[in-house]
Amino acid sequence: MAAETQSLTVEQLRRRWLPHKYRLRALRSDHPTHIRIHRALSWLGYAEKAGKPIDYDLALVTQWIAFNALYGQWNEAAGEPLHDKECWRVFLERILELDSDDRIPDVLQSNKRLVMSIFEDRHLSSFFWQQPTKKRAGQSRKVKYDAQSWYVGDNWALILDHVMDRIYLMRCQLVHGAATYRGKLNRSALRQCSVMLSHLLRTMLTILIDHGADEDWGIMCYPPIQAQ
Repeated sequence: MAAETQSLTVEQLRRRWLPHKYRLRALRSDHPTHIRIHRALSWLGYAEKAGKPIDYDLALVTQWIAFNALYGQWNEAAGEPLHDKECWRVFLERILELDSDDRIPDVLQSNKRLVMSIFEDRHLSSFFWQQPTKKRAGQSRKVKYDAQSWYVGDNWALILDHVMDRIYLMRCQLVHGAATYRGKLNRSALRQCSVMLSHLLRTMLTILIDHGADEDWGIMCYPPIQAQ
């Protein structure tokens, strides 16, 4: 099942979503869940066109935008979006609750070697960057050994949280201008993050489509408003 969901193309996901799209739009033309899915698939589709060889800088940024379209929440009191980590952690908890087919565990298990490689890379550890020393580099790899017990204990929520946290760090480096476009120093880490995010994102979309179409996913950020 993991191979099936993590390799679905955007076109296949769109076809899978189509019945829900028509049903939800019949209820409300600007249904927020439809808009979230529409936005996510548009950006994921762009990521699929990142070229050959793949432009991983472009791919990761657009993949995360697709993810952000799904998890983003509006803070009505502040009149601005809620913080990213707060939102995507709540979103991932709900996805895992809806994952009655164990698709997320399947993807994490089938890509265990990739997950471990991401955990081993000190440059993807926020702990390391707080004080980038040789000692911290060694300590930052502790998560790789902790993850072995998480896998044995089927602690998928913890594995998923740590994977996404490290991918998010790479995303922040790119978006905040803390990396060079096609720079030589981060190619391996960037490729690994992009590949893993692609697998997870397609799986999350499948879970949302199959089991979460009628869920309330919260207040969407910046809904489309027709010009007056």
